[in-house]
Parts: sequence; structure tokens; C-alpha cells
Amino acid sequence: MSKAAQSVQSEKARIKKADEAGTATSEETDVSISTEDKTVETVEALKVALEEMKDKYLRLYAEFENYKKKTLKDKDELIRYSNESLIYELLIVLDNLDMALKHATEGGPDVLGALIKGVENTLRELNRVLEKNGLKTIEALDKTFDPAFHHAMAQVEKPDVQSNTVIEEFRKGYLYREKVMRPSLVAVSKEPKENKS
Repeated sequence: MSKAAQSVQSEKARIKKADEAGTATSEETDVSISTEDKTVETVEALKVALEEMKDKYLRLYAEFENYKKKTLKDKDELIRYSNESLIYELLIVLDNLDMALKHATEGGPDVLGALIKGVENTLRELNRVLEKNGLKTIEALDKTFDPAFHHAMAQVEKPDVQSNTVIEEFRKGYLYREKVMRPSLVAVSKEPKENKS
């Protein structure tokens, strides 16, 4: 209980005792009634303010919950459809592969040459689409070995090549934007051991 409430109650008790004893003045009784009325009004005002605050809180909470649901839905939709433009561009590659297979099965005198040309065109188109969307080939051949971009599969003694140089690429490596998606698998040169005779 607050000090103000205790003060009001102790004043009421004092006036009640004086009233019972018949020693309370009309002024004290009026003050008591006036104080009691103000206390009741204050309590009622506080109750109204509390209800308003509770209502504002509930509305704000409901709005926030709706906001969270909408944000999650938007995020899920963004993730679900984020690759839509990439997939659309890859449809051209699928079309080219379908045409290459169709021409290969139809036969003819120059089927192998046409098939090779079709696959080369398809590969070129696929590389263009992937590069446009942030995928880059890691240049490895004749570069200094860098473990951040290359994975050494073998070391080969080469007297005519500087040591620690990539001399063969077994599998291409790729960067997506600035991140290594897959390192290049390479063979690296090393200085030949001198024969001890």
C-alpha cells in the first residue's frame, strides 16, 4: 500500500473515531467525505486508464503478431521464388539439349558433328547464364598454387616450370560472387630432386 493510501486510511480512521466519540467537527467530516470522493474518483480514473492501456497493449500485440506472420510469409515466398529468373534462363539450355538429342536420334551423315556443335552451343549458353547470375570459373592453369582456390591432387617434378605452379587442372573450380563454391582440383609442379651419384 502506498504512503498516500495509508495517510488517507489513517485520516479516515481518526475522523471515524472522533465522529463516534462525537468530537468530530462538520469541517472534518466534510474533509473526510471530500477526501473519500477524491479517492474514489482517482481509483475510477486509474481503472479507466488501466483499461485503456490494456486495450492499447492488446491491439499493439495483435498488430505485432500479424506483422511477424506477414514477414515470415514474405520471407518464405522470397526464398521459394528467389531462383525464378535463373530457372527461366536455364530453360533455354534445356531446349538446346532437347534439340541436340532430337537431331542425334534422327540420324544422318553428319550426326556426330552436329551433336558436338549442339553440345558446345549449349555449354556456352549455360556458362553465360551462370556467369550472369554470379558464377565464375577459377583460373588455375599456369597460376601460382593458392590453397584458397586450388586443391592439389598431385605434385609433378618439372624442371622447366617454376615450383608451386599449377600445371594441370583435373576439375574446374568455381566462385559464386566472391565465395569459393568448389576449389579447382589440380596438379602442382615441384623442383626435381637432384640425383646423388
